[in-house]
Amino acid sequence: MIEIVQSFGSTDTGRKRRRNEDAFVCEPPLFAVADGMGGAQAGEVASGLAAAALREGSADGGGERRVAQLIQEANRRVHDRATTDAAATGMGTTITAALVEREGRVAFGHVGDSRAYLLRDGRLDQLTDDHSLVAELVRRGELSPAEAEVHPQRSVITRALGTDPDVDVDTFSVEALPGDVFLICSDGLSSYVDGGEIEQIISRHHGDLEAGARSLIDAANRGGGEDNITAVLFAVGAGGEPDERTREYAIPVVHDASPEDEDTLHPEDNVTLPPEALDGGAPIDDTMVVSAAALAEARESAAAVAAAPTEPEAGLGRRLLASLVILALVALIVLLAWWGLAR
Repeated sequence: MIEIVQSFGSTDTGRKRRRNEDAFVCEPPLFAVADGMGGAQAGEVASGLAAAALREGSADGGGERRVAQLIQEANRRVHDRATTDAAATGMGTTITAALVEREGRVAFGHVGDSRAYLLRDGRLDQLTDDHSLVAELVRRGELSPAEAEVHPQRSVITRALGTDPDVDVDTFSVEALPGDVFLICSDGLSSYVDGGEIEQIISRHHGDLEAGARSLIDAANRGGGEDNITAVLFAVGAGGEPDERTREYAIPVVHDASPEDEDTLHPEDNVTLPPEALDGGAPIDDTMVVSAAALAEARESAAAVAAAPTEPEAGLGRRLLASLVILALVALIVLLAWWGLAR
């Protein structure tokens, strides 16, 4: 019997974007990633609606048919909002979802270019096909995979939730084996970290999926971080008690970016400490930031310290003043002596 022994989900805004339009579900036996799109804040609304629809739906069995039903409900909610709210017109979202069955199968549903991968025996395989313009051209032999990676329209997707009342959902199942690790991610990860590096990172952190998710996000940021990044990992084993690390955690991160980029993150954005830091647990590393209020207080303190003269500077000023007074007295004495002799 196959059981989920460990899982972890994390999302990051990336180095360039001000808002995070990704959403994810990491609630065994259901896992999913949604990558929203649309003007203003419509992208995060779309992905949030889709993730909520999956969380609220019953996911106890049903396989591919049940996954398709959950995604169709997510599509209905996004489409209804897009057609009734002028601020949300044209919004949509990708979705890639996995439902782990008690019999050992993992049923997948997929719309868009968020991906699912499987690491088995140290080898990584991509399970989903992107619903994107360049992927279609590659499948038709009109573009090579290398050309697709740099194509100017590589972000154009051909299928998404919310654009029509019904959506065509790709579904399939995988027979899971003990030791398998599955990854679902947004294109903010897959576009900036190649398959070989993803394989190495998951293999290295096979027993600690939290560390694996963090490492994948760090790698995507090192590769450019020009999009939101989300990674959901889950591992299966041969029965037994689930690992206590089966949980989800969104890591808010701010990175340096070029000042001319209007969508660049700033420390003034409302970024809060993760739960561990608030509880006095794990220390904050250099990928995390404190809240805007704390940053402002720190900046004011630093400015006050910089403006105040240091002790050596103050002592030097007093010595110069004393020297000038002495010189003035000497000059006065000389002047009086000369005046007396002149009389």
